[in-house]
Amino acid sequence: MKFVLNYIDGKWCESSDGNYFDVYDPATAEVIAQAAKGTEDDTKKAIAAAKREFENKNGWRRYSAQKRSEILLSIADELEKRKEEFAKTETLDNGKPLRESMCDVDDAVSYIRYYAGAIRMPSGVTLNVNDGFGPMQSFTVKEPIGVCALITPWNYPLLMGVQKIAPALAAGNTIIFKPSSNTPLTSVKFFKLLENAGLPSGTVNLVMGSGSVVGNCLSKSNDVDMVSFTGSTAVGQSIYKNAAVNIKKIGLELGGKSPNIIFADADLEGAVEWAMIGIFFNQGEVCSAGSRIIVEESIKDKFIKRLKERASKMTIGNGLHDPDMGPLVSENQLKTVLGFIETAKKEGCKIEYGGKRYTEGECRRGYFIEPTIISGCNQKNTVIKKEIFGPVACIETFKTEEEAIKIANDTEYGLAGAVFTSDGAKALRVIKEIRAGITWINCYNPAFVEAPWGGYKKSGVGRELSMQGLEEYQETKQITINLRPGKIGWYKD
Repeated sequence: MKFVLNYIDGKWCESSDGNYFDVYDPATAEVIAQAAKGTEDDTKKAIAAAKREFENKNGWRRYSAQKRSEILLSIADELEKRKEEFAKTETLDNGKPLRESMCDVDDAVSYIRYYAGAIRMPSGVTLNVNDGFGPMQSFTVKEPIGVCALITPWNYPLLMGVQKIAPALAAGNTIIFKPSSNTPLTSVKFFKLLENAGLPSGTVNLVMGSGSVVGNCLSKSNDVDMVSFTGSTAVGQSIYKNAAVNIKKIGLELGGKSPNIIFADADLEGAVEWAMIGIFFNQGEVCSAGSRIIVEESIKDKFIKRLKERASKMTIGNGLHDPDMGPLVSENQLKTVLGFIETAKKEGCKIEYGGKRYTEGECRRGYFIEPTIISGCNQKNTVIKKEIFGPVACIETFKTEEEAIKIANDTEYGLAGAVFTSDGAKALRVIKEIRAGITWINCYNPAFVEAPWGGYKKSGVGRELSMQGLEEYQETKQITINLRPGKIGWYKD
């Protein structure tokens, strides 16, 4: 049995109470590792180490931008060299097809290099100020926030970890990282790269364990200056409340129930292919998934027929064998998705395709499910209102442009959305009305490190990726210099 440990203050260590939790291969339901289950004491030790290092006059934040950049680039180079090893571990732990894990490693390397370069770019501004007090010069500088708690979900374990760690370190912060208990293995591997990169002890800390223990301790601590969390809206709300006690900075990338609007004048084949990517990529375990497909009524039957034909050709299997779709991440997630499908049936929706657990061949023991298409949905249905986080496409219809916009925005979420049409003016007109932070026209799901990522409404607070992603981990300080020290001219002697 493989045992993996926490990394606190430059040392690999068991939890303070010696407990471990099981880590499963979702394709076989077998235990593949046991991970040290972090306690509140472990978390407090990690926070203390991060705080001590941040306050160290010779510590990580005192390194020049050039030196931090060089270290980050060395980490990216090492990750790139071990791409296949990391990808196989990611697939073994998460279940996703191997080619998708390989792409995740490529993106992670790109993210690190982007922020290694970004930190060397000019920052801050010189301000033209009123000189009523005498000649003054004012300017701004960017500084690290301090101790950052980074908490990630299980759907993109390595990539979302790097998405937070790279800008946080580039900015000069110290971190405590908590991965999902479902998928900690690539995080442990990545921290071994960080260990070998020459970071001062206490700069990076890894504490595995439950959100109710580790996550709560991090979000409540007065010594944590920022929490960045990606996950469910319910957990995000809890973290937001905890963080409010000491007014710490917060970054939240939460749930989504994103609309994918298909107009009758869209290229049908292209719309179907992108809709497939929008909902079946990564087994539908994607926060920005196009789970609400809103189709113009005149092409509904044609669209559903073609979507069913494409779904029927999808291969399902162990992610290491690189099928179109691997297993869901856990037995609990499988039960959750199947529960939503049963609710849809009870509420009068029609299962056009799939809807069942998949148990053929090598999939008999794992957490596999068929790609599922549900029609006859409306805004009252549970599958339309709630995030399913699985390969379940829910189809609604509309007759007019105004109705499409109304349906798209009738949700508490606002993460992503797309429009498919051959009319450019209509595409821009509609996309500007969609209340979401990430939008696409005639495509679905492409993401780039250069472009900001985040949502409106209950889909989150703040942005990740892009230069905005770096700024989330920085404070802006204004500095004003009196250019003529001495007598102040605003009062009479």
